[in-house]
Amino acid sequence: MPIKIDKKLPAVDILSSENIFVMDKQRAEHQDIRPLNILVLNLMPQKIVTEAQLLRLLANTPLQLNIDFLYMTTHQSKTTHAKHMETFYKTFEEVESHYFDGLIITGAPVENLAFEEVDYWTELCRVIEWSKSHVYSTLHICWGAQAGLYARYGIEKKPLAHKLSGVYSQKSPVEPNLLFRGFDDEFFAPHSRHTEVLKEDILRHTNLEILSSGPDVGLSILASRDLREVYSFGHLEYDRYTLSKEYFRDLQAGLNPNIPENYFANNDIKSKPGLCWNLAAALFFNNWINYAVYQETPFDWENPENDASYFAYL
Repeated sequence: MPIKIDKKLPAVDILSSENIFVMDKQRAEHQDIRPLNILVLNLMPQKIVTEAQLLRLLANTPLQLNIDFLYMTTHQSKTTHAKHMETFYKTFEEVESHYFDGLIITGAPVENLAFEEVDYWTELCRVIEWSKSHVYSTLHICWGAQAGLYARYGIEKKPLAHKLSGVYSQKSPVEPNLLFRGFDDEFFAPHSRHTEVLKEDILRHTNLEILSSGPDVGLSILASRDLREVYSFGHLEYDRYTLSKEYFRDLQAGLNPNIPENYFANNDIKSKPGLCWNLAAALFFNNWINYAVYQETPFDWENPENDASYFAYL
């Protein structure tokens, strides 16, 4: 949690330069607190697995979060029972009139399709357009990040020569950024994708900041300066065994996959996979919730005309 001290105290500048979050007394006295409303659009095939992965990370924050799950009605899940979807998920029509502090759009195993060929593409575009006025900060993950960039900016994804699968090194931003407070200079994250977005396209067509990249993964994390848009091409939410399950699934399907890089000790697929991204994942999601959502979102989404912060947001 933030520490509260007088903003005139000389230590404030020192602590801020060290990425220690400080809240001055004036802001603290005028800060209303309420549960944050987070919507998760889960496009992954193994819905329950992804639910657990994301909730595990979101639960690390001391803030109270209300979580709703969203599904696309124009797509029928082949791996999750319909009863589960009906019980725990909402349709876009059910949430369309509501406001959310945060939205997470997950990846999806449809990278080899053109965006317009995805059966729920039109419905997804409606969600992304709606989020501009009904969500304060949206976190796009993997294919969800590529889809968001295409829907918002027309940026195409580019095929890779081989599937990028493994755990890779990425650099933290040289300049301080709230999403990376507390990060070391280097961190590791799983990646699992067939396509990428090119740096020159981001620089040419957007004002997004390139926050993180790596020699093997290329672009890793992008964000708008106000953190209302965050794009992560990796899978920090993955647990220890996710890449392993994907590898054996593809192996059984006869796809002849490469062994995930930097994952199994000595590339021994019978060994226990290593886990070296857990702390980075927890910190990244905490920072997103705290700095991109909690510190800035309007207090009264349902009646924004009563909330001065809403007009600053607009």
